[in-house]
Amino acid sequence: MKQLFTLLVVLSTFYQTKAQTTAVNPSIKTSKAVLDDFMDQRFGMFIHWGPVTLRGTEIGWSRGTSVPVEDYDNLYKEFNPVLFNADTWVKTAKEAGMKYLTITSKHHDGFCLWPTKFSDYNIMNSPYKKDIVGELAKACKKYNIKFCVYFTVLDWHDPNYPIHLPDGKSLDPKADIHKFIATMKNQLREIVTQYHPYMLWFDGNWEGPWKNEYGADLYTFLKKLDPNVIINNRIGASHGGEHPKLTEGIIGDFATPEQKIGELNMKNPWETCMTICQQWAWKPNDKLKTLKECIQTLAKTSGGNGNLLFNVGPMADGRIEQRQINRLKEMGDWLATYGESIYGTKGGPYKPNEVFATTRKNNKLYVHIFDGKSADVILPALPGVKVNQAYLLKGSKIDYSQNTDGSIVLRLPEHLPNADDSVIVLELNTNSERI
Repeated sequence: MKQLFTLLVVLSTFYQTKAQTTAVNPSIKTSKAVLDDFMDQRFGMFIHWGPVTLRGTEIGWSRGTSVPVEDYDNLYKEFNPVLFNADTWVKTAKEAGMKYLTITSKHHDGFCLWPTKFSDYNIMNSPYKKDIVGELAKACKKYNIKFCVYFTVLDWHDPNYPIHLPDGKSLDPKADIHKFIATMKNQLREIVTQYHPYMLWFDGNWEGPWKNEYGADLYTFLKKLDPNVIINNRIGASHGGEHPKLTEGIIGDFATPEQKIGELNMKNPWETCMTICQQWAWKPNDKLKTLKECIQTLAKTSGGNGNLLFNVGPMADGRIEQRQINRLKEMGDWLATYGESIYGTKGGPYKPNEVFATTRKNNKLYVHIFDGKSADVILPALPGVKVNQAYLLKGSKIDYSQNTDGSIVLRLPEHLPNADDSVIVLELNTNSERI
């Protein structure tokens, strides 16, 4: 029994020590004020781009699968996006009503879109020879768009990273993960000190070589460079391949549901990342989402109290496809009328559904109507809440009633002003954010 007790004490001490090495000091975590500002933005542009656009296949993932490694790794020698214009990209985001922009500085293929001193596999060794990340940082500052950077914690191209193909099966015994992490830190120091990103969006944290303790150390390292930089939840290890909600053991400031709308969460910040087409990187004739899908995705995300990071994949010559620009501009036109119900709001109190979603600010509850076929929309009762008046946002009053049980009945007009999402404003007798 004594030996068993000694073993349990040793194991307990080991796991406590391990837990300490994988935890982040709470005092360095991003402040609530900074995160509240981030969540007020609600809508951002994601950009996946690199030499792989010459093949029209998926960035990173097609290396060694649909595109042979030798071919993929030499595409940069042909990559010359002479029609790239940072101002045009950022103006596209601005006209879409987006408030921040996130560029893939380095995806899983290892190619760097800035002139890093710590890898020759970068944009300055392509025929183009211009700093993409730097140009976008300048343009974002010019147009008052918050500049953010995507950076992967795996790199199938780097010989010091133990895995070299997307299948993740074979480990290279000659690789040195600690040298790899040193390179990562040097590259991230370049990014943070030269471009001053508002947010860092990590990815690639699901493979075996990446440990939670590396993520905790990296988070701490970055917070010493910039205490206010926002960091997503893909910096710690997630070997299940999922990107869970924020819990006590998760490293990072916000959760990142991918290609799906996150669930209503009034406690923890989250951001859905989703493609405007099907593929992250550019693909010829890729299916484009309808305007209805785009607008309702944004409204449902906001209604769940999350942000939407909406991805475009520019072409090999540096242009964003005109059809993608047009769709984003249509979203911007909708936001020009209805933006009050998106920016700076809280989600809830109702869970978004196929008929409606709600957002709220001060004493206003914004009801996003997706299905105008019904004559009435019924909102469940909210304790102590009374409706003082109801009207279409930027429009006329509408009929409503409140039942004895407190439920609210909105009588929709025969013709709603927007077939994709018309917004009804309910002015309440109390601050809606306290409901």
